[in-house]
Amino acid sequence: MRFLAASTLALCGLAAAACGGTANSERVAAPVTAQPPVAGSPGAAAQVRQKPLEGKTIVVDPGHNGGNARNPKAINRQVNVLTQWKACDTTGTSTNDGYSEAAFTWDVSQRLVKILKSRGATVKLTRKDNAGVGPCITERAATGNKTRADAAISVHGDGSAPANHGFHVIMPKKINGPVDPVVGDSRELGIKVRDAFKKETGLPYSTYIGSKALSFRSDLGGLNLSTVPKIFIECGNMRNAAEAAKFQNPAFRQRIAQGLADGLQNYLK
Repeated sequence: MRFLAASTLALCGLAAAACGGTANSERVAAPVTAQPPVAGSPGAAAQVRQKPLEGKTIVVDPGHNGGNARNPKAINRQVNVLTQWKACDTTGTSTNDGYSEAAFTWDVSQRLVKILKSRGATVKLTRKDNAGVGPCITERAATGNKTRADAAISVHGDGSAPANHGFHVIMPKKINGPVDPVVGDSRELGIKVRDAFKKETGLPYSTYIGSKALSFRSDLGGLNLSTVPKIFIECGNMRNAAEAAKFQNPAFRQRIAQGLADGLQNYLK
């Protein structure tokens, strides 16, 4: 991103039991076959496999939007992020051959949503497609707040110097604002996502930002205005040739989504 302007439940079954007669009896009792548990009974409940993210609400924020460049007036509108005034949104970056950050984040987010829903989560996106403009960073934060999300993640790709590489996670700082109560939880979320992302993708920690892929900032409206645990992830440097090639590979984007989903789940469990 560049700134341009329970427990797992096992299935339980009841085995058939054979009942023998008394010691002095030559008669053998017929086998007794267990009947299925009555609906609503503890036995029935134990047979239901609970999905790991059932009951959790997650907001996924695909950074930028495909139509932003067509409407500079809209995205350059200044909004208050509490520590300063910033542009409503930006165009984002791209690979050297034109694969945009907006397209990358949209694809990864779609994959992430599918995984999270398969695990039982309720998932909200901050934008509905990759052809529109915005929404503003203030509105993106509001989506998580309104839904009282258990966690929110903003997906990005960075646009740094070509020699720079690696991913990093951005977390909020205390600013005497609405994010302060969830700064600690956001840090925990960030560490869980960092660890799962690295394990799944094999990408290194950023060589140019943060410490051990962790960066703390107070200038991002999407974090400053959040009242729920939230992080940004810069999945890597889109201007680095090796990482750009990975990001344009659908199979690797699936691995990115898998890593993000695992990190969110590790935090929420």
